[in-house]
Amino acid sequence: MPQYRIAVVVGSLRRESLNAKLAAAMTRLAPPEFGFGRVEIGDLPLYNQDDDANPAPSVVRMKGEIAAAQGVLFVTPEYNRSVPGVLKNALDHASRPYGRSVWAGKPAGVMGISPGAVGTATAQQHLRNILAYLDMPTLGQPEVFLQFKEGLFDADGSIGEASRGFLQGWMDRYVAFVKRQSA
Repeated sequence: MPQYRIAVVVGSLRRESLNAKLAAAMTRLAPPEFGFGRVEIGDLPLYNQDDDANPAPSVVRMKGEIAAAQGVLFVTPEYNRSVPGVLKNALDHASRPYGRSVWAGKPAGVMGISPGAVGTATAQQHLRNILAYLDMPTLGQPEVFLQFKEGLFDADGSIGEASRGFLQGWMDRYVAFVKRQSA
């Protein structure tokens, strides 16, 4: 039974998303006391402050999953040099109404993958700015700006040999970070 529940928020809705594949592969690098669960964000209505008093069931579900977690792993693509709208919408929903954010205090990890050479560097920087405002302590180093290349994933969806050491090092740092924040 995992002692630490980590909510995984993938900023892509695409069926063959590289970021969803990366998120799934990363969970295999964690120790057994860490359990990861992907949080569905594609079914959320667009955020509207008028709905704060009576949120949609999908919003209630998502906020409950975040609230029950001891940490959050964000894995996001970059759209137009920023975070995808679906991710920003989820961040807004779970931070409202004002003063009742379920993000506050949750240790966050941030990463992403893209076919482009700079990975998701700009989106991650924008996301880190948002997370700072939401009072989410965020792992600073190492940063993970992955460019997708053949061999990054093995045939079974695991991280390939060439990148395994680096990404295992990231996971080890994130696990230690969550444990420190939870103490």
